[in-house]
Amino acid sequence: MCGIAGIIGGKVARNSLNKMLDKQHHRGPDATEIWEGDAVCLGHNRLAIIDLSKESNQPFKSNCGNFILVFNGEIYNYLELKKELNFYQYKTNSDTEVLLAAYLHWGKDCLHHLNGMFSFAVWNVKEQSLFAARDRFGVKPFYYHFSKNSFCFASEIKALHTLEIEKKHNLKVWAGYFVYGSYGMPNETFWEDIHQLPGGHCLEYKNNKIEIQKWYVFEEEIKKHQQKIQSFDEVKKKYKNLLLDSIKLRFRADVSVGFNVSGGLDSSALLAFINQTQSIKNIKAYTFYTNDKKYDELPWVEEMIALTQNPLQKVLLSIDEDFKDKLNHIAHIQDEPFGGIPTLAYSQIFKKAREQNTLVLLDGQGMDEQWAGYDYYTQNNQNTIQGISKSPFRPNVLNEDFVKKAKKTIYPKPFDSELLNKQYRDLFYTKIPRALRFNDRVSMTYSTELREPFLDYRLVEYAFAQPLEYKINGKVQKYLVRELVSELLSDAITYAPKRPLQTPQREWLGDKLYDFVCKHINQLKTSDIGDWFDFKEIEKELNSYKNGDRDSSFHIWQWFNTSLLIKQ
Repeated sequence: MCGIAGIIGGKVARNSLNKMLDKQHHRGPDATEIWEGDAVCLGHNRLAIIDLSKESNQPFKSNCGNFILVFNGEIYNYLELKKELNFYQYKTNSDTEVLLAAYLHWGKDCLHHLNGMFSFAVWNVKEQSLFAARDRFGVKPFYYHFSKNSFCFASEIKALHTLEIEKKHNLKVWAGYFVYGSYGMPNETFWEDIHQLPGGHCLEYKNNKIEIQKWYVFEEEIKKHQQKIQSFDEVKKKYKNLLLDSIKLRFRADVSVGFNVSGGLDSSALLAFINQTQSIKNIKAYTFYTNDKKYDELPWVEEMIALTQNPLQKVLLSIDEDFKDKLNHIAHIQDEPFGGIPTLAYSQIFKKAREQNTLVLLDGQGMDEQWAGYDYYTQNNQNTIQGISKSPFRPNVLNEDFVKKAKKTIYPKPFDSELLNKQYRDLFYTKIPRALRFNDRVSMTYSTELREPFLDYRLVEYAFAQPLEYKINGKVQKYLVRELVSELLSDAITYAPKRPLQTPQREWLGDKLYDFVCKHINQLKTSDIGDWFDFKEIEKELNSYKNGDRDSSFHIWQWFNTSLLIKQ
């Protein structure tokens, strides 16, 4: 788990790359190194997780000297691949070298052999070309800027902005965020001239030309699975075996591994199966709480932990004297709008883990999208926010010219089933891309690695392709998963409804933080984006919220979050 950066062409300068690496130093504090070639400079921030020796530092050079690799992520099946690629003369015990060997042997087809989260770039010295790729679901980031005579890339947007690329708002994306709650398409960012390589895509750069290709065609993989009809019991058995293997692979590390736990079904399943697969005792579990009984999941967490006896590390988020500094820090780390106070609460888990030298954490992201766990999957609407009764957006506070720049996204619908199309949208365009971006930034800001066992592509494909009745049985959602864990957990946990709210954000924004929030929002008036808003309408909405109209706090958060970002 690391940070990568590179500059090709233009005014290639070691100083420029050093500035980029310095901006994302938190992603890899264990080593920072640079490789320089003819009009190219590659850099790497290393967080040492597998093979801690300095021989595994990057940029990593092939034995022939012609290929230079910078890599962020983990190849979980690297030991299996290493056996298959045993003809290569390995110098290290790292997954980095196995990845390079795979690329040398298979070329870009190596991507189909990889089980992991990854964002990497390989420079071919002889051909003066770059190949870059991102994992299937886009767990690890890859941002880039392309001009007439240069190409540069990094793991974080702030690193690219050190290159004097103008920090200019992408008005289409910002307008879509306020009007529709969209965070942009997978290739877009909130900043003009900063792009991202979508998950499941690869990129080739040569002779100042870019070619981007979709290497992971999820729809085709689903068709293959749908041709093999299996009984409920057969599917349950196979899914369990895949899940156990996914967790086993994600415990491969040369540092301490723990996991995040909440009171929900997904987290409970992760806890139960971790303790089935691991012979290691006393694996630490981490959870956050806010001392608000309406939201805290501690009773469910403690009930689960009582069964497994894992040491539980409880992290309190409260509005203390450092709270506002924490908000500003997370805004700085994210570079773009993020999900809200739950993201801040989640970040404190990684801070605690780092303090305790637990450098890898697993969590339960991805189960809802593959097994249809959100309430709106069973409703005839296009909503993507759980637990609200009316629109969370307030376009009435925006100026008309700005609103016109918003374009409602029409997401692809590659399947005949409306349910599958909603799941597909959430996996590749809305829920998962957002959560992965938020979570990558908050884990890496504290130099810790986050692994997502439920996003093993084998699990996602297999679950996604199953019949509707395996996912939703009557009013029971994620039916097969509940049946799977019922033997290991109590009925209170197994059949608990999904709880969408995890922090008292609504109350805090409207009460304890209200004056602080209003002060920040008012600062938008004198900012360079002040003409986006009608502040009389904003004032009305703030007063309405203060007086109890709190079905959703998202619109308040949008304005407040934006005010934090313009200060960065």
